[in-house]
Amino acid sequence: MSIRVRFAPSPTGYLHVGGARTALFNWLFARQQGGVFVLRVEDTDRERSSDEHTQVILEGLSWLGIDWDVGPLFQSEGVERHRADALRLLEEGKAYRDFSDPAAIRAEAEERSVHPSHVAREKAESMGEGEAGERAAAGEAFAVRFRVPEGETRFTDSVHGDMRFGNADIDDLVILRGDGTPVYNLAVVSDDAHMEITHVIRGDDHLSNTPKQVLLYRALGLPEPVFGHVPLILGPDGKRLSKRHGATAIGEYGAQGLLPEAMVNFLALLGWSPGDDREIMELEELVAAFSMERVLKKSSVFDSDKLIWLSGKRLSVKPAAELLATVETRLEAVPGVNRARLEDAEWMGRIVDLIKTRARTTDDLVDQAVPFITDRLDYEEKAVAKHWAKDPQAARDRLEAAAALLADVEWTEEKLEEGLRGLAEKLGIGAGKMIHPLRVAVTGRMSSPGIFDVLVLLGRDRSLHRIDLGIARTSDL
Repeated sequence: MSIRVRFAPSPTGYLHVGGARTALFNWLFARQQGGVFVLRVEDTDRERSSDEHTQVILEGLSWLGIDWDVGPLFQSEGVERHRADALRLLEEGKAYRDFSDPAAIRAEAEERSVHPSHVAREKAESMGEGEAGERAAAGEAFAVRFRVPEGETRFTDSVHGDMRFGNADIDDLVILRGDGTPVYNLAVVSDDAHMEITHVIRGDDHLSNTPKQVLLYRALGLPEPVFGHVPLILGPDGKRLSKRHGATAIGEYGAQGLLPEAMVNFLALLGWSPGDDREIMELEELVAAFSMERVLKKSSVFDSDKLIWLSGKRLSVKPAAELLATVETRLEAVPGVNRARLEDAEWMGRIVDLIKTRARTTDDLVDQAVPFITDRLDYEEKAVAKHWAKDPQAARDRLEAAAALLADVEWTEEKLEEGLRGLAEKLGIGAGKMIHPLRVAVTGRMSSPGIFDVLVLLGRDRSLHRIDLGIARTSDL
């Protein structure tokens, strides 16, 4: 059997974390099994659907590296087929016409403490097929309700195992509205069968729809897919992940500078286990290890700190060449940028290699690169306050001593370290008392990569110029 799975987002919003994880699980399963991944956009809610949301969803999937073999297909293209399936059920007596006013039905149902479909079925049965046919022929609008049979509905879920639902608890569902438009549960069954979907992998929030859909498959005589309902993603408070927990749209994480491979790694381990203690996995490893048997039954908590940690780990081993384009594009907008430096790919590569182990996102990377590529240095207030302002004279004296030393020392990391540490010892102070004021002078920051690496990359002339500016600044404190 050829495996065919689908991801079927609704273009009524952006691609959120839960949907992205569902898409990823489907994609990993298809790739692991050598199957087909179908992308279907469920756009039948015309009022809330938009081309903009569709485009954002496609961009989010592409950013994650999730490609599709078929699609994007659109559910709206199958409306006539959906309608035909509903009418076939009606002709076969597996559904019935409902001419009732929905408001009146709800009111009576509330008064009698029963479900509206119970009232609707009673009225349909009391009317009889003959009268119903005459009213329909006269052009009177009606909804079509599926007639849920007696008994129970059973199916095997690849995550939860044997599932049983008493049909008495399943209400006669509307499959065709009064205006002739199909309803979700019927449309999904019709589409999945038409597209020969063999496995439906989706969130636990769809589990209540599954017995209804199984009944429709069986009533229509269609082959049933294997269902697998994956656990929901929760926020730190144990409630379903939502905007109150922070960013939930995948695009927001990309805008914040997280690496897509970190997000994929993180989402894969959110509700699934490789069977060992691996936390950092390449895409090829995820594909090779993925199976529905290892999807967890319990919900998982979205840990933002772990996501950022994973992004940092990924960033630290990523080749500088793969990061340069992103970094350079964003640095172009920095005030005072030194264009010659920015266009020096070899030098920029050295900068990126130096700072990437300290960064967690590409935003971090860009921010840490700023002191190297700008000719206009901004000093952090906290750095000035701690390392200059407490004793401006001492800071100035140390910067002047450092400038005198650095004017003649051989400009290598080893000689710079040897010279500055020796100078600190000569002045009778700890090396930090020399290095910290110097760091503020050459980077404007409280923290940076190792000062000797920084000096080497800045070069003698730029370093001495910045130290001179620092000396002038301490004179004003």
